[in-house]
Amino acid sequence: MKHILLIATGGTIASAEDGNGLSPALTGEELARSVPEIEGVCELDIVQPMNIDSTNMRPADWLRIAEVIRENYDAHDGFVVLHGTDTMSYTAAALSYLIQDSPKPIVLTGSQQPMGNPFTDAKINLYQSLVYAASDRSRDVSIVFGGYAIAGTRARKQRTMSFNAFNSINYPVLAYLRQDKIIRSGSVAVSAGLAEGDCTESAAAGDVGGNAAAPRFYTELNSRVCALKLTPGLTPDIFRLLKPDYDAVILETFGMGGVPERGADGASYQEAIFDWVDSGRTVVMTTQVPEEGLDLGVYEVGRAYAEHPGILKGGDMTTEALVAKTMWALGQTRDADELQRLFYRPINHDRVDEW
Repeated sequence: MKHILLIATGGTIASAEDGNGLSPALTGEELARSVPEIEGVCELDIVQPMNIDSTNMRPADWLRIAEVIRENYDAHDGFVVLHGTDTMSYTAAALSYLIQDSPKPIVLTGSQQPMGNPFTDAKINLYQSLVYAASDRSRDVSIVFGGYAIAGTRARKQRTMSFNAFNSINYPVLAYLRQDKIIRSGSVAVSAGLAEGDCTESAAAGDVGGNAAAPRFYTELNSRVCALKLTPGLTPDIFRLLKPDYDAVILETFGMGGVPERGADGASYQEAIFDWVDSGRTVVMTTQVPEEGLDLGVYEVGRAYAEHPGILKGGDMTTEALVAKTMWALGQTRDADELQRLFYRPINHDRVDEW
């Protein structure tokens, strides 16, 4: 039987009403006891590095979670992180860059309703996350939620209340979960209409440390990164105002990469953006449109930015992944060429094409 570490960090799944609104209250042990069926899935250890609303999750907390995994990596076969849904996509992306090429699964999950709610989705999400983490064929960072397994760099919260809260953006879901069975996308099992097998059998296979490859752990992030969404009338002077506090901007452009020629005040966007990158800072261009990605070469309003040094192209990546990857890359280097190399290197399915 697999040995899984449950890392409880708070979120809706752990929340209760205290008269001032929902806030995290239950411990990891209490959450695990709420789902007695997990005893047949794996042997479970539980740690609680924090108990917070995920709105308050910061890059320093990502590093703390990654360190918990690193410290316990050799003693466990997989990891499940209980997390609030609001920033789960950011944390999943950050862990994808802080812990790369993990042969052991690192699964994030949570719920739209607290564990104590009579109609909660918390129990099935926790159970299926452990089923997925206990499978020999699971690896790397993912989110398991609402019956889907999604790559950690491809998830986005699309719904605030429904139980299918997350979508996989510009990439197929990794697997579907039906009760205690896993059906993996693109596998022979899917085309044949067959499931992977009973979760207990899967959980019982393999030994601790049986995976051959070792992951690469990173311990540095540069949190001086922000996302800026273009809106009609926004003035380019925003770049000057951001300079004291930020080293990089993830710029959410219009459509396939459109940037206005001028702001409402008549100032030039091109001058403002080129001044930003020429001062040694980074701009990552992406699109506000969730599906299908960026192509700066299509329209005149984007082509001027396509090849300017210091401007990186987000391709079909999510904004959440771009924020986390830029923080990670800038945490490793400030050299422009090395930064570009790290940024364009595919990690955990975060980009599928060269852009």
